[in-house]
Order: sequence, then C-alpha cells, then structure tokens
Amino acid sequence: MNFIDKLERKHGKHAIRNLPAIMIALYAAGYMFYLASPKILGYMTLEPYFILRGEVWRLITWVIVPPSSLSIFTVIMLFFYYSIGKALERTWGAFRFNLYIFGGILFTVVGAFILYLLTHAVGFGALFSTYYINMSIFLAFACSYPDVTVLLYFIIPVKMKWMGLLYGVFIVIEFVQGNWATRIVIISSLMNFFIYFLLNHNTRRVSPKEIHRKQEYKKKVNEAQASPNQPRHRCAVCGRTEFDSPDLEFRYCSKCDGNYEYCQDHLFSHVHIKKPS
Repeated sequence: MNFIDKLERKHGKHAIRNLPAIMIALYAAGYMFYLASPKILGYMTLEPYFILRGEVWRLITWVIVPPSSLSIFTVIMLFFYYSIGKALERTWGAFRFNLYIFGGILFTVVGAFILYLLTHAVGFGALFSTYYINMSIFLAFACSYPDVTVLLYFIIPVKMKWMGLLYGVFIVIEFVQGNWATRIVIISSLMNFFIYFLLNHNTRRVSPKEIHRKQEYKKKVNEAQASPNQPRHRCAVCGRTEFDSPDLEFRYCSKCDGNYEYCQDHLFSHVHIKKPS
C-alpha cells in the first residue's frame, strides 16, 4: 500500500465532495466581484509582497479570480471543465481528486514565493492564476480517458489523447518562449500533474477500465454472497473455480478487452482476448 492509499484510508472521510461544482461557484463569485467593482480583484491576487505585509487573505482569495473575462465561450469552457472534473472525481474518488487540486494550489503558492524570493519584484501575482490548474485537470482527463471523443467547436470529433498532446505542445512552446517568471508559473502550477502521471508508475489502478473491472468484481462478490453455492471466481481458460481448490488464486487480466478472470496457472500463459477493431 503506497502513501496515498494510507492517507485515503485515514483521512478519506474528510474529503470535500463535488469539488468541481464548488470551483465553478467560486468563479461565479469572482465574476460577481468583477461586475460590482473590477478593482476588488486586484486585492485578491497571489502577490507575496503584500502577503508578507499582512494581506494574508491573498493566500486563498486568488482562486476566486476568474482565469478569463466573462463571455459565452468562457461559460462553455467552464461547463466543460466541470464535466471532466466530475468524471475524474468519480474515477479517482473524492479524496484523490481533492489531493490533486489542492496539490496544484499549494505548488502554485510555493512557486509564487520562489519567484518573489528570486526577483523581489511586485506585480507577478497576476501571473499565478488557476489557468494552469485547469489545464492540469484537462491533461489528467486526457491521460485517464485517452480514447474518449469530444466535439471540437461542437463540430470536429477529436479523441482526448490528441487534444491532450496538442495542449502539451502549446505548454512546451509557452515554456520555451517565455521568461523565467512564466516558466516558474508553468512548473509550479502543473507540478501536481507531473507527480501523478509522470512520476507515478501505478496509474493503471485509477484508469476507467480498472475502475470498471473493480466494480464488476464487487458486483460478482455480492452476487456470490447472496448465493453461497455459486463460485466467486472462474478461470476463463480451464473453468476451474475456488471450489475445485481452495488454494487457487484468481486475477483479472488488464490486457484483455473485457472482464476475464484467470487462475494462477493461466494468468500469464493465456492468449489475450481483443475486441475486433
């Protein structure tokens, strides 16, 4: 069991549910503040110079500042990010999604202070917004659901893996062409994505396919408990169940297309079942 599993077992009950809706509500509040008085948002940005001089509310209020001006396109994009955020929350669970989002927020705050310590300049706070945190949600969705098709501009069907690759190219171009301030902003805001997907080799367990397999497994276990005379496990090759030998171990194969379970003798020797393309 890794560190995140231990954290989830201990603190999972404290996770904030429906976090994507809360994020959209915060943006709505930010737009209301802007409509009431545009200058108010200037007192909410993540500006370490003013935070160190007593304006500590900026450590939190910067997440309210909307990433772009209000328009019909912005509303569509916010609805899109809400949809993919909900999908990730259902796939990972509320605790892991909380950890991902709050990790991005924490790394962004740390990046802002690092930039201030390096430059001692005022005015970089506006660069640290939730733009790249939203981008990290998009990239996480593209990695978790690479074959899901979306309609670009409501017309062109594109798979998420190609959209994610395109956005990744844009980020790399911004990183190369930008100054060091821009690079620190990008690195700090996307650090949660780097940790979750580039440094974590156990991403299969949180993939939609794996989640579905676990749900099917729990369903079969519940059915078996309701009917104690029915086996819980059955090898797709030899047909043996746990009734044939209590010492037999059974596993699902992640490379087969479907929920196929195999005994220990056939888990690594069977021919993988693939759906016709």
